[in-house]
Amino acid sequence: MYATVPFPRVPPPPNKPLRLLVVLPSWVGDAVMATPALRRLRTALPGAFVGALARPGIDQLLDALDLFDEVHVEARAGVMGPKHAAAKLRPRRYDTALLLTNSFSTALAARVAGIPRRIGYDRDARRLLLTDPVKAPKTNAGAWAITPAVNYYWDLVGTLVGDQPPPPPADQALTSTHAPLVLPPGVFMELGVADNTRAEADAVLERAGVNKGTHHAILNPGGNNPAKRWPPDRYARLADHLAGAHNLRVLVNGSPDERDLCAQIADAARSQPAVLPDLGVTLASLKGVIANASLMVTNDTGPRHIAAALGVPLVSLFGPTDPRWTTIPVRPTDTGDPGETILVADPGLPVGESANDNPGRCAIERIALDDVIAAADRLLAQTSSRSANQRTPG
Repeated sequence: MYATVPFPRVPPPPNKPLRLLVVLPSWVGDAVMATPALRRLRTALPGAFVGALARPGIDQLLDALDLFDEVHVEARAGVMGPKHAAAKLRPRRYDTALLLTNSFSTALAARVAGIPRRIGYDRDARRLLLTDPVKAPKTNAGAWAITPAVNYYWDLVGTLVGDQPPPPPADQALTSTHAPLVLPPGVFMELGVADNTRAEADAVLERAGVNKGTHHAILNPGGNNPAKRWPPDRYARLADHLAGAHNLRVLVNGSPDERDLCAQIADAARSQPAVLPDLGVTLASLKGVIANASLMVTNDTGPRHIAAALGVPLVSLFGPTDPRWTTIPVRPTDTGDPGETILVADPGLPVGESANDNPGRCAIERIALDDVIAAADRLLAQTSSRSANQRTPG
């Protein structure tokens, strides 16, 4: 699939590249939120050679999408990271780099690699490393404006391909949980499940007790910041409700570092949910495990975006992180209702304020168990046909 021979360096065209490198976001959720922009890019450059620079795991996340002609995986961090990445990139003779990251180090890697044109947001003191610095959205007071990451990537691609989207529909307004999206109607995040990882996912599901005819829900209690984590004892009680009221096999998901947290929830629940970190799940196979789920209840963390991209109904819990930074397009339920319910710690927070600036008022513990159960019950009632006809996107 990927080219293996060097190409001669050619001057880039005035606007659109012939050989483009896309530096992908490092975080799982951000990489998924970039997929509408990446699809836009691939569609707008049908004759271009498009490569990607990715952190380990992000290549697995996007492996089933036809977005790139080659992918370079770079694991090395620290002061030698840019030099090591540049050594990989230089022989590929890219004429343009599009940096979806905000870091100084990735801009430096593109510069050291000798890529003539370098496009990215003017952040992290890297302006001199960019040939085409793009202003990031700010408020009149000079603070970073609350901008959904989906818009952030979409607009950056627009500066390269030269077309601008129409303004958001008039019925979209800033609320306490959502910000307007600039995506055209019908554009969603996307992921796929490759054949080999589908088999891995099926094996994980079998070890988790999800057999043919069994439907499952996923709880995702982790998060890179402990302040994002809804209390484990409430997740345990939620697991018992989903098992008892809806006959769902409950799987508790987390990174290897979150294994103890997942086990704590499983031990506290009477319904004995499965602990995915104990069952050999990988980021690639996790997509297949999530794809056929009847529901996911999650904190503000990467698997939320995986589930949304795969069309899985979601209840998403937000404490002292503002959900409008990660407003995402979600597919509707069978009844036409939104496929995601967002619950925030303080629904009364004024629209003009950010949860990030109010950690006490927006402590995630303020989200009540009864509210989460009610949201889960509503979504499951609206998506009954999903449980009857589950499918795995290819």
